[in-house]
Amino acid sequence: MIKIGAGNLNEVFEELEREKGISRDVIISSLCDAMVAAYKKHLRVKELTNVEAILDEQGGEIGIFKGKTVVKKVEDPENEISLKEAKEIDEDVELGDEVKLEVTPEQFGRIAAQAANQVLVQRIREAERNLVLNEFLDKKGTLITGIIQKVDDRRNVIVNIGKIDAIMPRKEQIPGEYYKPGNRIRVFVLNVKETTRLPQVIVSHAHPEIVRELFELEVPEIEDNIVEIKSISREAGYRTKIAVWSNDPEVDSVGACIGPRGSRIQTIVGELKNEKIDIVRYSLDPVEYIVNALSPARVVSVDIMADDEENHEALVVVPDDQLSLAIGREGQNVRLAHKLTNWKIDIKSASQMERAEAEGQGYTSEVNYEEEPENEVEDIMNSEELQQEIEEEMNQSAVDEEDFATEEEVAEESSEDEAEE
Repeated sequence: MIKIGAGNLNEVFEELEREKGISRDVIISSLCDAMVAAYKKHLRVKELTNVEAILDEQGGEIGIFKGKTVVKKVEDPENEISLKEAKEIDEDVELGDEVKLEVTPEQFGRIAAQAANQVLVQRIREAERNLVLNEFLDKKGTLITGIIQKVDDRRNVIVNIGKIDAIMPRKEQIPGEYYKPGNRIRVFVLNVKETTRLPQVIVSHAHPEIVRELFELEVPEIEDNIVEIKSISREAGYRTKIAVWSNDPEVDSVGACIGPRGSRIQTIVGELKNEKIDIVRYSLDPVEYIVNALSPARVVSVDIMADDEENHEALVVVPDDQLSLAIGREGQNVRLAHKLTNWKIDIKSASQMERAEAEGQGYTSEVNYEEEPENEVEDIMNSEELQQEIEEEMNQSAVDEEDFATEEEVAEESSEDEAEE
């Protein structure tokens, strides 16, 4: 037997199981397998039969043993032993039994110690990786608080979220936001990927689900399922629309989200760095829902132009002085309303509508919000383009600057498109 540890190994195994979550049975099995592998390498053979390592946990010793069958006449010395020789080892042995003979080579101590050390280090790393992976897989799709560590050369923000550092790509950052190292930040866990080392976690500060999580934290009625969040559309750093519905006729869904004297909504707005939030009352009636979604603009009328599985189109008429408000800056209000309701909304002023009817012209949209890049506020987990970018981030490969265009650049492109129209 070879000494591989000082004293009782049980204490070591118990500590590893308590701190690292590694089962003592797994450690012992791994150590024994490593010893057998080292023994094969020492003998320079690939296959051995009836060979095993046995660990003495109390004494901290391990040895290599070969099993041999007890027979009257030995024909295969490698795998058989005579009854007389077997009796010298164990007096109670009988024909057909198997006895274990120690075959630990001399000068095997250094090899055994190295193998034991490598196994323990490997198992500890695997256990830590699995613990972290399982922990953050459970947190995927939730809000988590971290501390900003640094902003790297590619302008990715590194956020410490406990046991590991997460990556927040430029596309998941709020445009114009300054991320100062040392500041605490709430981020949304987008993706978790297993690697050969610690798992890599991608987080977002611009995902629409951040708004949902904040409302669930601040509004007890949402947590109790009295008030439901039906839909969210967001352009991070600028504006968000959220549609809410009350399952209790006595509870006002909008009022619950605003809170006494606006306390709840003010907390959420402060968390989002004064991002504008429109709380919209959800309705099963598409006309009413569209009117609410275009808030704060007043609406004269809503005509449903198409309502089937493939197309949902509506023509909205607003007062002349409400046209720019209904469309919003660079089409933002109607674009968010479209994504909130999933209805294509064409907006005309009252005078434009009267003129078009007098001239016998068809309805045309005043804003082409569908040409706006969808990946600004779409559900990021369903975006194949972003998934590819996330994979690139996780593999620590270079990221093309064009793949992480800022919201200002997108807004300028949208403005140019509308100007041309």
